[in-house]
Amino acid sequence: MLAPKKVKHRKWHKVAGASGRTASRMNELAFGTYGLKSTETSWVTARQIEASRRVLVRYIRKGGKIWTRIFPDKPVTMKGSEVPMGKGKGAVDHYVFAVLPGHVLFEMFGIPEAQAKEALISAGHKLCIKTKFIKK
Repeated sequence: MLAPKKVKHRKWHKVAGASGRTASRMNELAFGTYGLKSTETSWVTARQIEASRRVLVRYIRKGGKIWTRIFPDKPVTMKGSEVPMGKGKGAVDHYVFAVLPGHVLFEMFGIPEAQAKEALISAGHKLCIKTKFIKK
C-alpha cells in the first residue's frame, strides 16, 4: 500500500472539515484523456486507493496507461482497544488523502471511451466518496 517514506512530523493534528470548499488545484485532466473526479469531501485511505488502482489495471490489461493523482500522506492515529483515556496520542495506524470536491483522482489513456468509463466507474465504487467520469 501507499505510504510516505519519510515524514517531517509523525503525528498530525486533526483539522476541521473543509465544508464549502472546492479543489482549486488538481481539478483538471493533466495527463490522460479520461478521469475520475470527486464530488464530495472525505478522507480516502491508502487501501481504497490501492483497491481502485487494481480495478483499473484489470480493465486496461496491457493497452493503456493509468495515473494516480493522489497520494496518502496524512497519518491517522488509533489507540488500542480497551485502552483507558489519557496517556497520550495513539500510534500511527494508516495514511489518508483529504479529498475535496473537484479533485481528479485517477486518469487513463490508450483505451476506448466505453471501456474507460466502465473501468473508472467500477474504481469509483471502491472509494468512500461519490465520483464522476470526466473526459477531455
